[in-house]
Parts: sequence; C-alpha cells; structure tokens
Amino acid sequence: MILMLVGLALFVAIHVVAARRKAGAAAFAGMGTTTYRTLHAVVAVAGLALIAYGFGQWRAEGPLQLYIPPVGLRHLALLLMLVACIAAIAALVPSHIKAWLKFPFLVAIKIWALAHLLANGDAATVTLAVVILGWAVALRILAKRRGAPLPVAPAGWSGDLVAVVGGVVLYAVLTFWFHPYIVGVPVMG
Repeated sequence: MILMLVGLALFVAIHVVAARRKAGAAAFAGMGTTTYRTLHAVVAVAGLALIAYGFGQWRAEGPLQLYIPPVGLRHLALLLMLVACIAAIAALVPSHIKAWLKFPFLVAIKIWALAHLLANGDAATVTLAVVILGWAVALRILAKRRGAPLPVAPAGWSGDLVAVVGGVVLYAVLTFWFHPYIVGVPVMG
C-alpha cells in the first residue's frame, strides 16, 4: 500500500508542477530543457513503477472490499474502456474527436478511472482510481486556467478513422493481453 501511495504522490506531483508553468519554471530554474525533461520522465516512470508494484503488493495482501459493484456495471465499464481507448488515441492525431473532446487524453484518463470505480470495489483499485481521477480533473482545471491552446478540427476525417481503429486495437490489447497477463485479472470470462 505504501509503495503505491508514494508512487502516486511522485507521479501526480511531477505532473502538477509541470502543469503549473510558473511554479514549475521557478522550481527547476537553471536546469536546461533536456535536463528538466529527463528529470520529469525519470520521476514519472519511477512513480508508475512504484504504483504498479505497490498495487500488486496491496492486492496480494488480500483485497479489502469497500463495496461490491453490481455485475451489470462490468459491462458498462467494458464499454467505457472502449471509449477511453478511442479518446487516448485521438489525443495523438489531428481529428474531429480531438477537437470535440479538447483534452482527449485527460478525458480518457477520467473515463478509465470511472470505469474502474464502477467495476471494482477493492481498496487498492478505489484508491488508485480516485487519485488518478482527481489528478486528471486538476490537470484539466489548470489547463483551462492557463489558457492552453485547444485543438482545431482538420479538414478531413482520416484522423478520426485512425483514432477509432487505433482505439479498438488498444482496447483489444488491454483487454485480452495486458489485463489478464500483466495485471493478472482477466476482464472477460
């Protein structure tokens, strides 16, 4: 549990500092751009590693159930995860989806968190999802406050096709490979 919480603190802190441009600039003044980006990447990856390892340890200790979600919510969570995967890929390509969602990767993260809260009631998952959801909401608020540029819809629709097809492929990889073999929890069956 402690490792996951430390990982979450590192991961969230480095991203919030980066999102608060003035605070980030003051905190890392004197570092070159490459050094700053390297430090950011190292701290973020270390945070993710601690989150993953700590999450696994926490679940291995025996799940503390905070609530038992209705079985039907698993189906809704699966559908939401498909939408989250499409939004995540839309963040990478110019598309109407990207323009409509404004910050598609943050939308994907919020949907991911909601889907996991709907399908799971164990303390480890709830803690992880609530912190990540709060982080994504905070980043969206900070982006709006600083007037982050919004994406513009392109003339064609090929980016939307890439987002949908890529999202379906990502969903399949997460559902049939990553979740059962890496996370250790099959989501189908």
